[in-house]
Amino acid sequence: MGRLVITHSTYLDGLIPLLKILANDPAIDTITPAVICRVKGRCEGLKLRVSCGLKGGHKVLARRGSSAQEVFIVTQMSKSELQQRLEQLNR
Repeated sequence: MGRLVITHSTYLDGLIPLLKILANDPAIDTITPAVICRVKGRCEGLKLRVSCGLKGGHKVLARRGSSAQEVFIVTQMSKSELQQRLEQLNR
């Protein structure tokens, strides 16, 4: 079971409950939400998508409306495995 690092005072609406569910996965070591920024376009609901691979894990972009938040996930899962887990959460 991984851990969820809570360091910021603001998060995208509904993100933390999803990340808590993801942190219960035994393949996840650490989840760290990071920077929130404005983006062009709008996204209906909350969507999580693997952005790129990092040393020891992946960067995930969480989108809701016209905001995006980076989430860093330390795991040994491949990009496709992690994306499948995120799609299961998005349902």
